[in-house]
Amino acid sequence: MIKRDTLEKPVKVIYLGIGSNIGNRIIHIEKAKSLLLANNIQIISTSGYYETPSWPNPKNPKFINVVLKAFCEQKPKDLLILCKKIERKLGRRKSERNAPRQCDIDIIDFNGLISKNKLNLPHKLMHKRNFVLFPLFEIEKDWLHPLLKINIKELIFSLSNKEISSIKKI
Repeated sequence: MIKRDTLEKPVKVIYLGIGSNIGNRIIHIEKAKSLLLANNIQIISTSGYYETPSWPNPKNPKFINVVLKAFCEQKPKDLLILCKKIERKLGRRKSERNAPRQCDIDIIDFNGLISKNKLNLPHKLMHKRNFVLFPLFEIEKDWLHPLLKINIKELIFSLSNKEISSIKKI
């Protein structure tokens, strides 16, 4: 744990989901991680790579996803702006919702904060998504959903058999 001086900005623990389903998916994820590091996001741990069919259209290319745990000094809104900036830098353009993309970065949990403004925290659909739950469980086995107050194991067990069988660690 990093010891912080009381005059410094308070550090928050965040969880980010990073995914890609166009081009060299792993390279896009690794570049996103490097850009996060270059912007003072201190990565504590990163899950392995998980491959899943594209959601909601499984005919699109498969996604590779990771979840990372990090320290951050930014406010949630500033972190969101940074994530969008990194997505654009890696080639993401305005397109239809859920279209294939080089990079997608979602804020899964921001220090347990609950918010329903322009930025929904925790991420509003994360508890239903295998590509978030499995990698998150890998790095944080005791994680508790801040709003639902349900632990990650129960969230995974609530997934359908199809959702459980369609994810593959690579």
